Amino acid sequence: MKGIHIVATGRAVPSKKMSNDELSKIVDTSDEWIVARTGIKSRYISENEKNYELAAEAGRRAMEKGGICPEQIGAVIVATVSPDYIFPTIACMVQKELGIPTDIMAFDISAACTGFLYGLKISKGLLENMEKPYLLVIGSEQITRILDFTDRSTCVLFGDGAGAAIVELSDTHLYYQRVWASGDDQVLTCLGPGNAEAFLQMDGNAVYRFAVKAAKEGIDTVLQDAGLTVDDVDYILCHQANARIIDYVKKKYTVSEDKFFINLDEYANTSAASIPIALDEMWERGMIKDGTKIVCVAFGAGFTWSSVLLTF
Repeated sequence: MKGIHIVATGRAVPSKKMSNDELSKIVDTSDEWIVARTGIKSRYISENEKNYELAAEAGRRAMEKGGICPEQIGAVIVATVSPDYIFPTIACMVQKELGIPTDIMAFDISAACTGFLYGLKISKGLLENMEKPYLLVIGSEQITRILDFTDRSTCVLFGDGAGAAIVELSDTHLYYQRVWASGDDQVLTCLGPGNAEAFLQMDGNAVYRFAVKAAKEGIDTVLQDAGLTVDDVDYILCHQANARIIDYVKKKYTVSEDKFFINLDEYANTSAASIPIALDEMWERGMIKDGTKIVCVAFGAGFTWSSVLLTF
C-alpha cells in the first residue's frame, strides 16, 4: 500500500516581526508574562502582505528546493482559517501566482491548526488518482487579522506565516496517519462574516486540557499502527501552540528533550502553518536527512486533531 513522501518544503513570513516588548505597547502585558506562560518571544504580523502572497511564496520556495516545475503539480491544497476572501480560494490564487497549469484542482480546507495534516491525508487520495506526480500542500495563516488586541489572553499567542510541502506517492517511505474530529463550538471559535465581533475567542484552560490529551493520543496511536516506539523515531514535532503543552507531552516520554523540536519562541502559534514552517526550518538546519523519521501531531478548533509518521 503506497504512502506519501515529502519531497521538499518552503516557508514565508511577513516582513514585520513584533517582539513581546513591542506588543506590550498596544496591550496590557509584558515580555516576562508572555514568556512564562507560553514560551513565545516574538511573532510575525502582516501589514501589507496578503495571505495568498505568503502561501504562494512558501510554495515557490518548496518547488525551487525540490526542483519541481509548475507542469508537474497536479493539485494545490491550502489549509487556512484566515483567507483573504470567502472566494476565490487562496489555492486558486496560488495556482495563478506560481504559473501552475489550469488542468488541476485547487481548493482550501478549514481544519484550524490541524489543517496542514488534514491536507496531507487528502493528498494521498488525490495522488492515487492523478496523472501528475506531485501535489502542493500549504498551511497559510494571517491569524492576527482575527485577533482582538484588547484581549491579552489570546492576542499574545498567535502570529502569521505560511509553510508548504511538495508531496508524492511512495511505496518505500514509511507512512502512517490518523485523523479525528469532535464537534465543539464553545471552546475555540470565531464568528463568520457579517458578525460585528468576528474575533478569535478561546477558553485557554479547556484548550490546554484538550491539546495535551489529543497530542499524547495521537503520538501513541500512530506509533502503535506502525509497530514502533518513541525510541524508533528521530523527532516528535508537536503543533507549536504553547510551550506548556509541549512540555507536558515531553514529560510523558523517557526520551531526550532534543527529540522535540520547538520554534514557537520566534513564530508564536501560526495555526495551519505551524507544522510546515517547523519542518522547513528543521530541514534547513540539517536535522532532516534521508531516512529521518518524524511523528507530527496537531490539534485545533473543531475540535480536530491528527498525527502522522513521515519518513524522509
